[in-house]
Amino acid sequence: MAVKIRLKRLGTKKRPYYRIVVVDSRTPRNGKILEEVGFYHPIEMEEKQLKFKEERIRDWLNKGAKTTDTVRRLLNKHNFYIK
Repeated sequence: MAVKIRLKRLGTKKRPYYRIVVVDSRTPRNGKILEEVGFYHPIEMEEKQLKFKEERIRDWLNKGAKTTDTVRRLLNKHNFYIK
């Protein structure tokens, strides 16, 4: 099973917010998740936009999970560097 760390979209039209989730790569965008590891609110102020569980993300990465480009960019922007 290939595991990905990606965004799950929630919210209303033109007011989105996202959860950072760990899922099987074959599931749909808002399908069944394995674990929720954070959230991203693009509309909030800069310091409140992103919150995540660093130790859980590291654990999933060590188990072989891959991040999507968007999640990698968000985490790198907030000093959580992924190759």
